Amino acid sequence: MVRIFYALLMSLLITGQAHAYSYAAAGKEPLIDAREAIYKAVNAGDFEAAKLAANEISEELAYLTTDYDSGLSDAFEKALASQDTATIAAAINRVFIAEITRRLQSGSENLNDYQTAKVLVVKSKRFFDAMAGELPGKRRQAADESLRQALEAIGNPGVFGVGKREADPAAYNAAVEDVLKALAN
Repeated sequence: MVRIFYALLMSLLITGQAHAYSYAAAGKEPLIDAREAIYKAVNAGDFEAAKLAANEISEELAYLTTDYDSGLSDAFEKALASQDTATIAAAINRVFIAEITRRLQSGSENLNDYQTAKVLVVKSKRFFDAMAGELPGKRRQAADESLRQALEAIGNPGVFGVGKREADPAAYNAAVEDVLKALAN
């Protein structure tokens, strides 16, 4: 009987560990991949290649434009047409801010599902990290701290209930507002 109990306990622990780390799977992010390709092409002076890389994310841009930032697609196209590196960088950051907004708002809608909310916040942090070097220090720090607060506000299911913390929707929404404020300034 004791052996069965230990075998069951070990299988739960092993399964729990695998599930607990699933949010960290790298996965493909077309917007991040396109950003890298666009920057590489722009730095080489190959603006046709930059436009081709941008075409790879046309569906994502259309979606973000429709639901999160009207005018985003037009601004992105104009930036590429300008062939100005700073303008292109600003347009890419605008795309990333729309994507961060999308993920954080979806996190708010999924606070009752810890794993989903955590994945959304962690992935929004991944987008932030990609653009963070281009932000002034205080804005970068404010956004980074607010993302940490959002992650904290989603709660924690604990292990077998030990360490369980319920999600705090008010704290989450305040943290999201602070992230977006820091990114928009």
